Amino acid sequence: MVRRCTRSACSMQAVATLTYVYADQTAVLGPLSTSAEPHTYDLCVEHSQRMSAPQGWSVLRLAPDPEAGAPSRDDLLALADAVREAGRPAQPVPDGPPALRLVRPDS
Repeated sequence: MVRRCTRSACSMQAVATLTYVYADQTAVLGPLSTSAEPHTYDLCVEHSQRMSAPQGWSVLRLAPDPEAGAPSRDDLLALADAVREAGRPAQPVPDGPPALRLVRPDS
């Protein structure tokens, strides 16, 4: 599914996500987030280039890493391990301290 720019009357494809950090008075413009999040704004190329912040605020533009476009082999292996781990049945948790067993030195 293609995400569209959130600016009014714009139907272009979104390429960047804008987030406001109110505590720091900073607007952060970075690569398009993996999923739409509340309180963020997806912007097209034109609107992301023309974006400005309120007076007195700073703008932090995070450029995407061109080499990070495709997942690496390590990323795919880590994802496979995480899926495998999530699919394992949960181990039962004992209700108390483990039982003690007496071991005789002659056995």
